[in-house]
Amino acid sequence: MNNIHAAVLNQYGGPDSVKISSIAAPAARDAQVLVRVHAAGINGLDWKVREGYVRDAFPLQLPIVLGIELAGVVEHVGAGVRELRKGDRVMGPLGGLGAYAGLVAVDEANLCRVPDALSFDAAAALPVASGAAWQSLNVAGPIKRGQRILIHGAAGGLGGFAVQFAHRAGALVFAAASGSDADYLRDLGADQVIAYDSGPFEGAVSDIDLVLDYVGGDLLNRTWPVLADDGVIVSTASPTIAMNTPAGRRGLWFVNKPDPARLHAIAEDVANGTLKSKIAAVVAFEELPAAIERNRTQPQIGKTVANFLL
Repeated sequence: MNNIHAAVLNQYGGPDSVKISSIAAPAARDAQVLVRVHAAGINGLDWKVREGYVRDAFPLQLPIVLGIELAGVVEHVGAGVRELRKGDRVMGPLGGLGAYAGLVAVDEANLCRVPDALSFDAAAALPVASGAAWQSLNVAGPIKRGQRILIHGAAGGLGGFAVQFAHRAGALVFAAASGSDADYLRDLGADQVIAYDSGPFEGAVSDIDLVLDYVGGDLLNRTWPVLADDGVIVSTASPTIAMNTPAGRRGLWFVNKPDPARLHAIAEDVANGTLKSKIAAVVAFEELPAAIERNRTQPQIGKTVANFLL
């Protein structure tokens, strides 16, 4: 099989550490399919992996292809695949790295079909953000009506879904983000928008039952005092939260797991307009290294997607 192009991390470091390179095309193992990638979502994990911030939590053998979610067309079906067929439009998280390549071997169990009404760009924006939002919202227990939920990074791709899911469940949603994002977040269902750029968020909230931390760093450290006595922080951004949780508090590190059935239901909601998915920008494959860096330095409302066919 011919070589393919991929965005490869050669060493930990800055933007120049990721190069568009030619690599050997993969082969499908048992229960896998080969997907010709049409689009892939860009995530904060990309630059965190690139800079080595999560090397202890996720040890890697470099060089490695970056990218954790994709949408495309099944090109080949491996032995043991039961449901998918060549030509199917599919989407999903990889459950690891490797999505930024022209052809990717993916476990069938990670994928679902893309609704007919959804473009590949729209599909590629969903697997990680929507899945992680749903799962992180529920990992500490089912959401109850009237529960007070604070979401850090609410205007990002992940946060936007969390606001909507929490609102649907009848929670009282406090969305923390830039003040310029207030109208967008209220439109998604936020009951109160807390603007980081208008002053410390700690003065605006208290007695929070659940915090979804999609930002990490000092913001997480400052959040413990706003919890209710039995409150919990669930973080997707701070792998060391468990060991740094203050005595008497509860902090959980969350890692997204593929859930094709849930993803397909979410994709149908996006396709029929009952759930909103914001795409901030669509870039060409060759722009991936620069787009990963922009994700670090220029946070946007919604998700950036790389279209491999541009």
